[in-house]
Amino acid sequence: MKRRDFIATLAVGTAALAPRPLRARTEKPGVDQDNAWAVLVDTVVCIGCRKCEWACAREHKLTDKELPAFEDKSVFDRHRRPDATAYTVVNRFVNATEPKRAYTIKVQCMHCNVPACASACIVGALKKDPRGPVSYDAWKCIGCRYCMVACPFQIPAYEYRNALAPQVRKCTFCLERLEQRLKPACVAICPNEALTFGRRADLVELAHSRIIQSPGKYVDHVYGEREAGGTSWMYLAGADFINTELPKLADRPIPELTESIQHGIFRSFVPPLALYALLGLIMYSLREEKRIPGDQRPENTSHDA
Repeated sequence: MKRRDFIATLAVGTAALAPRPLRARTEKPGVDQDNAWAVLVDTVVCIGCRKCEWACAREHKLTDKELPAFEDKSVFDRHRRPDATAYTVVNRFVNATEPKRAYTIKVQCMHCNVPACASACIVGALKKDPRGPVSYDAWKCIGCRYCMVACPFQIPAYEYRNALAPQVRKCTFCLERLEQRLKPACVAICPNEALTFGRRADLVELAHSRIIQSPGKYVDHVYGEREAGGTSWMYLAGADFINTELPKLADRPIPELTESIQHGIFRSFVPPLALYALLGLIMYSLREEKRIPGDQRPENTSHDA
């Protein structure tokens, strides 16, 4: 059999051995979403005081600065994102309907009902806690950072400056405080009640009641109620969310799509292994063809003196 015919036969055989893709078997988290803890962020009443930033930083030992250091509003001149040194930040946006009255939005991990980060984590370092938070186990983490790629909100941050024991960092939903029956630190300190903590179903009802009672004050949209399968942090706003940094997402949970691809392609690792074997054979064949016929190493013509 010629080499080319052999390769063609191998390719056909590899395709025949590959299992058919399965339908996604996305695990539904054992969480009663209606009764899980959640937070409603009312951006209309947020005054951008940044007290939530300070409370979060102190709670997680990210700063030793006192509150007055966080009263600087010049930080609003540039757009910021949560990182390994700040799990939540407040940004300011121009109000299209009222240019003289800017609005501010607090940003942190959304703690999705069906988190894409947990789905992408190959070692189970991230998981959805039955109480609502998406928790992180640093001991399991191998630093692959797939969670950072998977998150549609671009929240997980990596400690690149920590050379010895870097971790993925993000809002923890103050899980330790929840275990003590306390509100998250940012919610507890909010002076204007822009942050409301409670059961998710109750907060969804509260959000819609505010919209009905003040139709000119809010847009008829509770962000996070359905986006990406729903989130534990939800938002009200006085302007279309397309004017904010919150991305426009479909209602379908992201893992339902990604896991269907993963389960179809990587089941039992047979297709990847067969593909690698095929590619290896092709590379070996091409190397053989590049050799010049009759080309041999020159004989050693040196003579002893």
